[in-house]
Amino acid sequence: MRQEKDLLGKREVPEEVYYGIHTLRALENFPLSGYRVSPILIKAIALIKKAAAEVNSELGYLPAALAQAIAGAADEVMDGKWQEQFVVDALQGGAGTSTNMNVNEVLANRAIELLGGKLGNYDLVHPLNHVNLHQSTNDVYPTALRIAAIWLLKPLSDSCALLQTALQEKEAEFAGVIKVGRTEMQDAVPIMLGQEFSAYAGAIARDRWRLYKVEERLRQAALGGTAVGTGLNADKKYIFMVNDRVRQQAGIGLARAENMIDVIQNADVFVEVSGLLKALAVNLGKIAHDLRLLSSGPRAGLGEIKLPERQAGSSIMPGKVNPIIPEAVNQVAYHVMASDMAISMAAQSGQLELNAFMPLITHHLLESLAMLTNAVNILNQFCIQGITANVERCNALLQNSQVSVTALVPHIGYDLASKVARLAQEENITVRQAALQLGVLPEDKIDAALDPRVMTRPGIGGKAR
Repeated sequence: MRQEKDLLGKREVPEEVYYGIHTLRALENFPLSGYRVSPILIKAIALIKKAAAEVNSELGYLPAALAQAIAGAADEVMDGKWQEQFVVDALQGGAGTSTNMNVNEVLANRAIELLGGKLGNYDLVHPLNHVNLHQSTNDVYPTALRIAAIWLLKPLSDSCALLQTALQEKEAEFAGVIKVGRTEMQDAVPIMLGQEFSAYAGAIARDRWRLYKVEERLRQAALGGTAVGTGLNADKKYIFMVNDRVRQQAGIGLARAENMIDVIQNADVFVEVSGLLKALAVNLGKIAHDLRLLSSGPRAGLGEIKLPERQAGSSIMPGKVNPIIPEAVNQVAYHVMASDMAISMAAQSGQLELNAFMPLITHHLLESLAMLTNAVNILNQFCIQGITANVERCNALLQNSQVSVTALVPHIGYDLASKVARLAQEENITVRQAALQLGVLPEDKIDAALDPRVMTRPGIGGKAR
């Protein structure tokens, strides 16, 4: 064991760990969720620490060798090393201070090691005096969240693009498959199966565009604002230089916020991003529900489409295969919608110059981004691409329905068309047979009006042009 001290006193820290007393206290204080801080957030914080060390060295605040050691340790963390050393719970009091200190201590101790020192020898590299120089949790943590969110937005947007393409391919494949369209779970009018998939593609296209555009809202960084955005204890040159350096190293269009006080205390931008993630979750959930309905049965349900079979569905019912991919996507959608509520409540609960609930916002936002990317990918790869149409079933249900009666309304009026529908239902005959029996129109006009494919396009069937 090695002994370390802080404001509250001395503690024994395991000799071999790279974190220190601040992280140890966080471990004791926050045995909450069991979730670790997102690795991509740790990567973003490490990037900021590297940029800060380099700029502080260039400005003469840190010796070159010390800054190089901190930067080297940060590079290792960004490459995925030392993840087992980031041990604090994702949910924590202190607006993210425990996460920031966990990174400070790991980088300090690894830098000490790179310089040939012994872990815990903070006279050589200090977590606060050196690694955290010209910084505060309050400007580092929200900036890291913005960087991490932007990093995760791109793969999600790309995945949505691939899903949109897959849906459009199904739209073309099913363009000639006519079926019953339904409203409020009741037979409505004919529709092409391809037209249904075109609506799914349109919804995802909107989500893709919204996610692409929202990145702009995350590009305002508060680095150098320190505690409340006023820039106390930060060299003016450092403020400009560190934001430029982070932008270069992160590979994103980050810019120094004109009003760093605003950016530090207000979390509405994360609510905005979360709201768009919720919109995507809603669309994915609706699509997943529809796929389950359209494939239901397969013999005693709608059975109009067949989903790819992914695994056996029952431990007691032989031969049963369930729509597990849409079910999984639905669960992700529910989770994201619940996370949006948590983010909204946390954002509005901040007081005055800082939001103490940033860890909750961070956890849910980054988790939602990652989960949605996974959900979109499995929906595309394991479900949409392998869907086939049951053309015979679609035709049988269409022929057995009364959906075509609506096409008679422009020719005979709503009341007489209702009589046709009632007769067809009572005598279990087709709409055509009922219309002929009632003599509402000549046979050739009835056939022209009841052409189901004409009903899937704008216009009035059987009307002279």
